[in-house]
Amino acid sequence: MAIAPGIPLLRADGTSASLADYAGQVVLVVNVASRCGLTPQYESLQRLHAARQADGLTVLGFPCNQFRGQEPGTDEEIQAFCRSTYGVEFPVFSRIAVNGPERHPLYAALVSAMPDAVERPDGGMRARLARHGVDGGQAGDVLWNFEKFLIARDGSVAGRFAPDITVEEPPLRDAIDRELARPAPADGLSGRTGP
Repeated sequence: MAIAPGIPLLRADGTSASLADYAGQVVLVVNVASRCGLTPQYESLQRLHAARQADGLTVLGFPCNQFRGQEPGTDEEIQAFCRSTYGVEFPVFSRIAVNGPERHPLYAALVSAMPDAVERPDGGMRARLARHGVDGGQAGDVLWNFEKFLIARDGSVAGRFAPDITVEEPPLRDAIDRELARPAPADGLSGRTGP
């Protein structure tokens, strides 16, 4: 199932965007937060974006404050933090909801296309959260900050990875390499449906 390229996105500066802006690219969508134990992943995400952008990879960050209020700042504050602390140059959009009734249409489509994330064999993040009394939410919900969805060049969801799996680890790194090795569709949007 392909993700509709016309899903509206809002950049942090208030201008409109959509997935169509990234047609023909491999896109890694990550819900991010500034005050999370996983926040240092910004560093590896930026390294990946810089190293593989010429190959057709784009990292997109979507700030979310749904996980214990770990992204409370304004869009401007979030942008300043990302740039000054981690040198982030990949697009970081306006803050959104990734779970519940206010779930952004992008995340509704991503979760529908790929309901389950690849997790560590020991339960990794889910087990860590349970030890802290955090409920993993409903089936299909994004578990925590820094969960990752990989969108292939044709717009299909090629993978979903638990928050504690970094871009340097084999399951995600290998999936990115595999998708980048595939040629871009001739029209840049093949397989995508919707407006």
